[in-house]
Amino acid sequence: MNMTHGCQAAAFCCRGLGLALALAAAVSHAELPRTFRADRAVADTPYLQESGRKISLPSPVQALAIHEGAVFVGTRSGLLRLEGSAVVADPALTVPVQRLVTASGKLWAVTPGGLLRRDASGWREIVKRPVTDVVEFRGSTVVASGNELFRISADDAMEPWSTNKARFAVTRLVAHQESLFVQGPGRLTTFAFGRFGGLDAYGFPADVAWDWGSLPSTTIRDVLSAGSGLYLATDRGLGVLRGMSLTTLRGEQGLPIEDTVCLARGFTNDLWIGTTRGAIRWVDGRFDYFAGRRWLEDDHVHAIAVEGRTVYLGTDRGLGILEYEPYTLAKKAAYYERHLEEWGQKRLGFVHKLEWDAGLKEYVREISDNDGGYTGNYLAAQAYRYAVTKEPAARREATNTFHALRWLESMTGIAGFPARSVWAKGERGHQAGHGSGGYAAEWHDTADGRFEWKGDTSSDELCSHFYAFGLFLDLVATPEEASQARAHMARVADHLIQNEWKLMDRDGKPTRWGRWDPEYFQTEEGLYDRGLQAVELLSFIKTAEVLTGEARFAAAYRRLVELGYPAFTLRARNTFPPDSILHFLDELAFWSWWNLLRHEQDPELRALYRRSYERSYEVVRVEQNPWFNFLYGALTGNDAEPLASVEHLRGWPLDLRAWSYQNSHRTDLRTPPGYVALKGGTRTFPPRETEPLRWDHWLMQADGGAGGNDVVEPGAWLLAYWMGRYHGFISAPETTDPALLNVVHTHDRELGAKPYDGPARPGIP
Repeated sequence: MNMTHGCQAAAFCCRGLGLALALAAAVSHAELPRTFRADRAVADTPYLQESGRKISLPSPVQALAIHEGAVFVGTRSGLLRLEGSAVVADPALTVPVQRLVTASGKLWAVTPGGLLRRDASGWREIVKRPVTDVVEFRGSTVVASGNELFRISADDAMEPWSTNKARFAVTRLVAHQESLFVQGPGRLTTFAFGRFGGLDAYGFPADVAWDWGSLPSTTIRDVLSAGSGLYLATDRGLGVLRGMSLTTLRGEQGLPIEDTVCLARGFTNDLWIGTTRGAIRWVDGRFDYFAGRRWLEDDHVHAIAVEGRTVYLGTDRGLGILEYEPYTLAKKAAYYERHLEEWGQKRLGFVHKLEWDAGLKEYVREISDNDGGYTGNYLAAQAYRYAVTKEPAARREATNTFHALRWLESMTGIAGFPARSVWAKGERGHQAGHGSGGYAAEWHDTADGRFEWKGDTSSDELCSHFYAFGLFLDLVATPEEASQARAHMARVADHLIQNEWKLMDRDGKPTRWGRWDPEYFQTEEGLYDRGLQAVELLSFIKTAEVLTGEARFAAAYRRLVELGYPAFTLRARNTFPPDSILHFLDELAFWSWWNLLRHEQDPELRALYRRSYERSYEVVRVEQNPWFNFLYGALTGNDAEPLASVEHLRGWPLDLRAWSYQNSHRTDLRTPPGYVALKGGTRTFPPRETEPLRWDHWLMQADGGAGGNDVVEPGAWLLAYWMGRYHGFISAPETTDPALLNVVHTHDRELGAKPYDGPARPGIP
């Protein structure tokens, strides 16, 4: 295993999820030099992508059932039926509905007054006494009432079915492995030969259905037969009866919420669990957790019904509806590209988050503190996309974004000083009103007076520009565009050299976060920052040296080495004190490591940088961030944990609104074996359980969100996906089915921001 241009290959190692990927050098200098490709990829096979919608109801949902394709909802005020996205009341059943059951081909409703059955002519009362459950067993309809069982005869008579009474009130009946199981408060037994329970070895009555184990709790809410297991929902986890052995499934085994309420079989080999704090899908040993306004009107789930690949969740405030559709990651990439267009997240070559405007009552684009930085991720994504697909659309997007970022520098009138963002005067949107570190925003007119540019530029923009421009140059650029990219990066490097390692604003003073000079490193703040700052500056200057071949950059780089900057990089990531950890700094570091490690050839400096990079990666590895992982694998040839990365990408929701979320109450908050949580927190969370995000976000943040008031742009996802494709961590989908590769439109696109109607972007020399 060799790297191009004489770089030494890193030793291959196996860790993380245990998938060892052998890595090889990039195919040719013309593609992407000094990087590795995977010999084996995670296949982009179809998976089931969930999406959600909600229906608010005035009365809590107590029961759900699906009969003959119709969804019935039992509430305290009567029975409802779902018709499309509307819910209509059934005038024939206006009393509280406690339970709905499909048995013997009929729909049954349990009410305080008895049991009703739905026929072709409507609802008919069958039993006029309290009933707790109905089940079909051996061709008969069996009803539980009190501590007795009855059978409904052909003429709807209620016939006694048990020869004795149970020693407890029967709550649930369940047919399991050819037997009838009966559950009551703290009890579970069988019904056979007309009798409840059996006798133990000494001839004493026994109403326990297991020989080994014990109940998680005597508070049992529901029982379900699924495959070889009989599952009991309790307030302290799930009881699992297999044979006559009863075990418990709790947080230690990965169950997110132990206070379980109801159970339902899913549409594949999955089990659905309703809890007092959301719903859980248990499939192939993985627990997917659904809670908060992204998925539910309220988190207390009382009932679950499944029809096809749609799951209905009844809560105190209405229905949550989860729909599963076959997707590939390639289709998801197409979905997010379309989302950027249909939701109005593009403007003037930049990509934008949306924010809710309470006055306008609509989403508008946020013109942020860091548009140049975030848009750099989209440029990098399109560069990789073009390298993989050669699609003209990818080149158009990459080129358009490249020139937008070049414009940020040309508009300021200061060579090598890019603006943070640009605002068209009078446009519809939210113009950032804050600056760095609590300072006021600095907006300045452009020379033509049609725009304003945001000053007080920070290291964020420089790190993003160097990362994205380098990829554009290697993978997309024509000779003319390559010359423009090199000149852009050279001007930025010259600006820093001429200003003694400072980013100087139009007032002739350093910006708040634009200092890399030795004097700054002697301050208390600079001592903390200098590890990361050294990585950034060394990366900028080394990149300019390699890409231009000009002696002044080589001399400047030697000067930094003499000043001891390489040694500072060994502490590029600080993990103490915890309240000073800024997670977005990891993105800045990894943007910078990309060029520094690709371009440095001196073996002693490479060894030093590599030690620092390995340290930084180990700090973030527990987050299972796909971009961090793929970048690490591409630079080092080591295992990049692609399985975890692919699962993260699959876990992104299609709804890119940042709904509020809470996970700190969960019972599965444990750091996985083989990882260390050095930045606080305990474990990473998939985006379905938190929110879509940028790669400057902390993936271990348990609680957060914006109440649906923000819509995140998916540039970060697209970057990780196309990077994974390019470097061979993710394969191209084998299917040619258009339904698994393309999308017609995105969800709720009518909610997006209105199209930009301001002045056009000027041409750039």
